[in-house]
Amino acid sequence: MGIEERSTLVYSTALGGRVKEEKPKATPPKGDGVVRIQLKRLGGGKMASVVTGVPLEEDELKQLGRELKQKCGVGGSVKDFNIEIQGDKRNVLKTELEKRGYTVKLAGG
Repeated sequence: MGIEERSTLVYSTALGGRVKEEKPKATPPKGDGVVRIQLKRLGGGKMASVVTGVPLEEDELKQLGRELKQKCGVGGSVKDFNIEIQGDKRNVLKTELEKRGYTVKLAGG
């Protein structure tokens, strides 16, 4: 295997500078149509409510995550097509997602 096969073009004077590599767009995982909310225990006694199975594209999911964080009044993030909300906010999330027309189940113990 030569060096050309292992390297990635980063800069080219012929192209006028840095070369941006196109990343493939991630596709949401196929689900059964049910949105699940589970409680995830983090270190230090902290907890996070994790929403999985929302059938939306990445940009729409980030927007929904932003709105859910505002509704709960806490922080959180969107990772790997899952919405993580800080704290035990399962009941608030369930009612909000049901208002938006999703079938919601509380998962886990």
